[in-house]
Amino acid sequence: MTFSQACENNKKPILEQIKVVFTVPITVWEIGSGTGQHGCFFAQQLPHIIWQPTDLPVNLSAISERVKDSALKNINPPLALDVRTSLWPEKCIEGLFTANTFHIMHWARVVNCFEQLTVNLKVGASVVIYGPFNVNDQYTSESNAHFDQWLKLRDPQSGIRDVEDIVSLATSAGMMLRKNIAMPANNQLLVFQKQR
Repeated sequence: MTFSQACENNKKPILEQIKVVFTVPITVWEIGSGTGQHGCFFAQQLPHIIWQPTDLPVNLSAISERVKDSALKNINPPLALDVRTSLWPEKCIEGLFTANTFHIMHWARVVNCFEQLTVNLKVGASVVIYGPFNVNDQYTSESNAHFDQWLKLRDPQSGIRDVEDIVSLATSAGMMLRKNIAMPANNQLLVFQKQR
């Protein structure tokens, strides 16, 4: 079974923030569920939430295995979702979470993701985005600068995104920034709410 140490390290700090965002019984969709560690942990800790993992088809078997092993009744089997397509499996998303995805995606895919959220996100829905971000085109730490260099060596179209660019895309998609929270290990957690 695949394992992410980063997920293990950040799951509790993230939980402390999302438990005050997702307070009512809804289905929360996770974009880029990776190993499934976040989904299983959050579903266990937030029993009023139904967690819906999604990822590219190549990653679904590993997530499925972890979800099955969890034996939790409030986490669904993972669904295939490519943010580039307009054929999303849900057209009225009540809540959305994604962690450490936007610096892996090519920028065009980040743009596509927000374009799809314009039509697939329910008015009033909260969107939580976690990961490293630059501020005013500047790295927030030396470790983030090194990480960004490593990302771009691996894939020149990946890299740490500017928080202002993410806020701009979200605003264009009808969302308002509610919180920007500094997190451990030089990460940030952004909370948006769909207004229109």
